[in-house]
Amino acid sequence: SGLIGRSWAMVFAAGGFKVKLYDVAQEQLTSALENIRKQMKELEESGFLKGTLSVEQQLALISISADLKAAVEGATFIQECTPENLELKKKIFGQLDLVVGDNVILSSSTSCLLPSKLFTGLKHVKQCIVSHPVNPPYFVPLVEIVPHPETDPSTIERTYALMKKTGQSPVKLNREIEGFVLNRLQYAVISEAWRLVGEGVISPADLDLVMSDGLGMRYAFIGPLETMHLNAEGISNYCKRYRDGMRLVLNTFGPVPEFSGEIEQKINQAMSEKIPSVPKVLDARRKWRDDCLTGLAKLKKEIKSD
Repeated sequence: SGLIGRSWAMVFAAGGFKVKLYDVAQEQLTSALENIRKQMKELEESGFLKGTLSVEQQLALISISADLKAAVEGATFIQECTPENLELKKKIFGQLDLVVGDNVILSSSTSCLLPSKLFTGLKHVKQCIVSHPVNPPYFVPLVEIVPHPETDPSTIERTYALMKKTGQSPVKLNREIEGFVLNRLQYAVISEAWRLVGEGVISPADLDLVMSDGLGMRYAFIGPLETMHLNAEGISNYCKRYRDGMRLVLNTFGPVPEFSGEIEQKINQAMSEKIPSVPKVLDARRKWRDDCLTGLAKLKKEIKSD
């Protein structure tokens, strides 16, 4: 019932599904429910509430339970949202494996743990899958669906259909890979950003501006492959024009950074001057980020409907 769990609960309730939120501590569940109510009320007031149901109708679909067996009774889909700890996740999937039937889907929100490490050895492994959201899933719709080598194809299709029905944007990975796809792309950008700042080419503030007011603007609507396609007379023409230049630049990339030491301190200082690392300020900035994402999502929806 942390940040990701609460956001998933809101996503599923917006889609009209009954949700049972589980956690080990009753007080944490009560707090989560209060937080969900507050968020939904704010979203309704700003006109950004998802789904066709009212706040009260959506809240009525969400209940809480501190008993795992009771929480999953009658469930068709279980979305695990525990901290990114392999042993903890394996423990809860082991517990779920003992109490679920043969039709429920066991799904993990993990951002980087491979399905083969999470699910191997479970008797319900064919029903297991990773559904990796982007934080926060209520405001960013992408979900990476990553199968275990033994995952049944019907599990993939049912998960994909559920995500579509709740208004998310699912993508299917044909096989597992370290970091999945989103984080592999994200880490490639972070790595080069770190090197450019570390080598004194650009300041941290200007580096972020290159993304927010440059690449990020078009990537909000189209991906890198379509960008290539449109920036020339198709992909083949782009490669003909730019392959030599791309290879020249890529061959100058340095080794994987350590993400520590002087460069870490330099970037931390710049970020902390802009956004002090105290909970109140960080929470306010996160709310601003989420408001921006909500507005962008609404704009994209309007553009697509046109």
